[in-house]
Amino acid sequence: MKVKTGLGLDSHRFVEDGTEKPLVLGGLVFDDAPGLSGNSDADVILHAVTDAISGVTGRTVIGAVADAMCRSGITDSKVYLKEALKDLGDWELSHLSIALECKRPKIDPKVSALRESIAGLLGLTVDDVCITATTGERLNDVGRGLGIHCTAIVTAVKE
Repeated sequence: MKVKTGLGLDSHRFVEDGTEKPLVLGGLVFDDAPGLSGNSDADVILHAVTDAISGVTGRTVIGAVADAMCRSGITDSKVYLKEALKDLGDWELSHLSIALECKRPKIDPKVSALRESIAGLLGLTVDDVCITATTGERLNDVGRGLGIHCTAIVTAVKE
């Protein structure tokens, strides 16, 4: 059996200009913080997961591919994730670990819903999706509540 690990990172600032853009994380809409700035829905979790999958497959989706999709009106990060999943071929995802840094929204009360959503998008069991979160202790802009940072690590296996 062969094993690969992919690492993905993403960060976005909150939109604070009174826009109605919703906050989307892990494919779910949250109402306790403003939306994130970006040309897509700016879902930092799905962007980091998509990049982690690209770390396994070698084809970058977040970047030129996602930007072209945005220009054609596709701003749902679930579509970018599906595009990255097409590249797995014989590789099968076996585990995902996500670490979020944000002062807002509070992540712990939402971990179960996020795990279910992400597991469903990836075809994993909920037990194979782990999410941890920290506030950042005001050490940087994210820790001061200006945005969200996400790190994702995927493990893929192939016989």
